[in-house]
Formats: sequence, C-alpha cells, structure tokens
Amino acid sequence: MSYLIVHTFGFSVYFVFFLLFLWARSIPRTNAGSGWWAISISFALLARLSLMLLIPTNDLRLITSIYAAINLLEKPFLLIGLYRFLNLDTKPRWPWLVVMLAELWLLAAWVTDISQFNRNIGYSLVNAGFMSWMAWTCYKHRNEVPRWLLSASVAFAAMGIHWLCGPVLIKLYPSWFLDGFLLGTMLVLLQYMSLLGATLSQFQKRLIDAESKALDMAFLDPLTGLNNKRYMNTLFDHALLLATRPHHLVAIFYIDLDNFKPINDTAGHHVGDEVLKAIAARIKGIVRSTDICARVGGDEFIVIGTQLESENQAFEVAKKLLSQMTQKVQVGEHQYMLGASIGISLYPHHARDLSELIQCADSAMYQVKRNGKSGYEIYKAQNDGAPMQPQMAH
Repeated sequence: MSYLIVHTFGFSVYFVFFLLFLWARSIPRTNAGSGWWAISISFALLARLSLMLLIPTNDLRLITSIYAAINLLEKPFLLIGLYRFLNLDTKPRWPWLVVMLAELWLLAAWVTDISQFNRNIGYSLVNAGFMSWMAWTCYKHRNEVPRWLLSASVAFAAMGIHWLCGPVLIKLYPSWFLDGFLLGTMLVLLQYMSLLGATLSQFQKRLIDAESKALDMAFLDPLTGLNNKRYMNTLFDHALLLATRPHHLVAIFYIDLDNFKPINDTAGHHVGDEVLKAIAARIKGIVRSTDICARVGGDEFIVIGTQLESENQAFEVAKKLLSQMTQKVQVGEHQYMLGASIGISLYPHHARDLSELIQCADSAMYQVKRNGKSGYEIYKAQNDGAPMQPQMAH
C-alpha cells in the first residue's frame, strides 16, 4: 500500500468527521465540545493534506517537519473540547505552553539539523503526553460521562502508546513508517468516532429528558402537581387491568370542594391556589401507588381506586377522603374550613366506560350537594330497568 493511498484515506476520513462535528455544533444547545473537536480535526486534516501535497518532493525532512508542526496544533483543541464536554476548567493555559515549546523544538531541530530520531522523540513525547492526559481525564470522570467517552479513553491510551513506540519502531524497522501511519489513522478514527458518539449520546439524553418533561407537563396539573384528566383517561385501561381478578372493583370518587368559592372571592385567588395545593397534598397522602388521582376542574378532583374487593372498601376510602377535606386548611395566619361532596361509581357494576363512570359519580356527587353537602354517596343501578339513582352511603 502506497503512502498516497494511506494519506488519501486518512484525509477523507478526517474530512467526514470534520463535517459531522460541524453539524453537531450547529444543533442548538449542543455541548460546546463538538465545536472544539471540529477545530482539532481540521488541523489533523490540514496535516494530512500537507503530506499529500509534499510527498512528490521526496524531501522526508521537509514533509515530516511540516506535518509535525501542523499536527501538534490538533492536541490543545482536542483537550479543550474534552474539558468543555466534561464542564471542567475551560481555560487551561498549559496546553498552549506545551505546544509552543514543542513547536520551538521542531524549529530548533530544523535549524540545527538535529537527527531525525531525536527530533521525533521530542515531538512524540508531547503527543503521547497529551493523549495520556486525555485518557486519564476520561477515566477519572468515568461515572459522569457517556459510555462512548470511555471508548475514547481507550483510543487515547492506545494512541499515547503508539506515539511513544513510533520513533523506536521506525528506527529499528524503517518499514514501520508506513504501517505506523496506517495504525495511527485507525486509532484517530476510533478516537473521533467515540467523541462523536459521546456527543450524540448526550444529545439523545437531552431529547429523552425533554420528552419526559413535555409528557409531565402534558399530564400534570401545574398548580397542584396532580395528574390531569388527559393522564387519567390514558391510564384508565391500565387501572382496569388491575381489576381483572375475580371480585375486584375499580371505584371512581368524584370530589367537589364545598365552601371554596367564598375563599377565592374574599381572600383572593392566590390564597385559593394555596388551599388547592394543600387539598391535593392530602389526597396524595391517602391514595396508594396503584391508584390514580387527578384535578379535573377548578375545585374538582377525581380519584380512581383500584383493586378494591367490595363496596364497603370504597366507602372506607371515601370516608378517609372526606375526613381530610373537612379539616381546616392553614394559609399564612388564617385558617379556612372546607368540606367535600363525594360521588362514587363502581366498575363494572355501574358502567364499563370511564366517561360513563364519571357521569355516574358526578350525579351521585350532586345528590350529596342537594342533601346538604359534606358527605359521600354511591351511584346505585336499579334492576328493574329504571334510571340509575344515587344511594346514600353514610
């Protein structure tokens, strides 16, 4: 395999990754590391381009010196990109100092006509140092980074060993010069592929988190933190699965607060909001993990109780809910006395559809209102074909 083929391959691969990192950098709010890595690989790209252009001169000293001078500039940008990706100190000065000294070493080697082996040793030590430091940085922060960055750590470590061994192998086996370039290209490919994978992995996590947050916003009542009606409709079928065992029931508790409107009218909506938050917290404190509770209106709540074994168990839940609703609510220095009218319907006794069950529970709740408020009733189906009527459950 000729030098031209090897370097054409390396140039093509680097150019593709340069475009991919530029694309990643263009995505809004993407980690800034990708921008620095685009710059770093651009210097690797230029170094390969210089090789391709200078190979016809057959001046090995000129070719390797220019390649080394350009390639050195890749390393500080690569390191800063890693620091930015990990949210570490974004202004390290020592990489620039090291690169400046290395460039001066290359210049001195050129002026003084130092042996190629000694020049390569100094240049390789700097590159190996950068790679080893980046490998250690990735490993040190292994619990904070995507798994892709751990593979980059392996590539950095392997590249560090490659730089350390390169000058010695070339001196002992001159043919290793071409083989070393090919191996280095493979390692750089793995290195940048891992960095790109880490960038895209972090981007994927951001999308998943955003989707989760959007779902929470879609299914949660922003004031009380309870679920909303959309969530309740979505999970009702799941609630029915929990009631498939023989003799298990699902109960719908429709809760309408009593005496809430006067609080809004006299104390203001900000106080009313605090009262609703307190009531929601009490409801959440009663329900089980398998139950569903939602705010469906200004002062209206629905609780779906699952895995109930009898109507009496539904009455016990309603009694606990009513007990909490009738306790005073403290807001600032003032206390407010409420109450609640609770209507109950049962699946599958009263209906098999959520909207019908809610209508039954709502009808029972209004019967409580007509009977003087602050109570609970169950909707009872008649066996003679007459319309279903609520039945008092006190």
